Amino acid sequence: MPTIRRTTLAVAAAAVGSLALASCVASPTATPANTPDAPGQTPAATSQAPASNGKLTVVTHDSFNLGEELIAKFEADSGLDVTFVAPGDAGTVTNQLVLTKDSPLGDVVFGIDNTFAGRALDEGVVAPYEATTIPAADAEALKADDSHRLTPIDFGDVCLNADTAWFEANGKAIPATLDDLVKPEYKDLLVVSNPASSSPGLAFLTATVGAKGEGWVDYWKQLKDNGVLVAKDWTEAYSVQFSGSAGKGPRPLVLSYSTSPAFEVVDGKAPTQSLLGTCFRQVEYAGVIEGAANPEGAGEFIEFLLSPEVQADIPGEMYMYPAVRSTELPAEWVQFAPLSDSPFTVPAPEIAGQRDSWIRTWTSTVVG
Repeated sequence: MPTIRRTTLAVAAAAVGSLALASCVASPTATPANTPDAPGQTPAATSQAPASNGKLTVVTHDSFNLGEELIAKFEADSGLDVTFVAPGDAGTVTNQLVLTKDSPLGDVVFGIDNTFAGRALDEGVVAPYEATTIPAADAEALKADDSHRLTPIDFGDVCLNADTAWFEANGKAIPATLDDLVKPEYKDLLVVSNPASSSPGLAFLTATVGAKGEGWVDYWKQLKDNGVLVAKDWTEAYSVQFSGSAGKGPRPLVLSYSTSPAFEVVDGKAPTQSLLGTCFRQVEYAGVIEGAANPEGAGEFIEFLLSPEVQADIPGEMYMYPAVRSTELPAEWVQFAPLSDSPFTVPAPEIAGQRDSWIRTWTSTVVG
């Protein structure tokens, strides 16, 4: 896949150690290579934002990916020189915006998801901006809140995936529900990613809260007793531990996305399938960073992300559904990447208020 010019910022261990981290929309795509074109210097805090000088700094999670030709076209059309800053995963991005809000990392951010949106909004790290190129119905359906500080760019369902060939070869039925996963016949078959270091992991934890209410801790105790394996992130879970991926690991059930089977298709057949009764709807947002040197350019970039060309590029590059829902999808998605008809949901204010507590409780229950 094409790579995008980026600057990677080191995350201070002491600062991050006190914050819950989560992965990016760790979509099943190669992480773009980091290149040292532009130094990752954080500007000194000032009472007024410095002049942009025709530059735009985009802060993203480290799995953001778009075709280089699209970025080049944006630069040509806008007259802006764009630099991408990728501090880490989506949780790291949010936390770094909070830690540096008196001296902003950049002008515009992409990749804050609905499990971290509440933190970004509560901390005031994004400024009001109402996008003009997203249909009102799509904006309403995917909004973080009513403040117009975060604009939806893409969405997808975090779901369990199954290696169908493994289940056929072993004469077992593929599980369909969360309750199935704690049955003895599925012992030692499931791998998930850690919600303290992975946004798919946090999304799945949130799904269990939505499904089980106050009983979610007991449910995780049952999963633990049934041999659930916890990987540090999506890459380790899907590419190393899952038997249905290129890594050919030992576990035939993995936490991933409903879109993942579409990217395993060989000769018109997918060797994996998503379990649509286990999903959580995840939304990724962009926003103008409060105190940005170039807020006008930031707004232009948000409109660019919502343009037909970029929205059409998102499925193939970031494995997510476009927020502009009328966008034509790849042919394989109709058959192999359906969305869940009834994903589990939890109100955004509850996620914002309880997220850190959930992670601490989960960690003490499952990891110990």
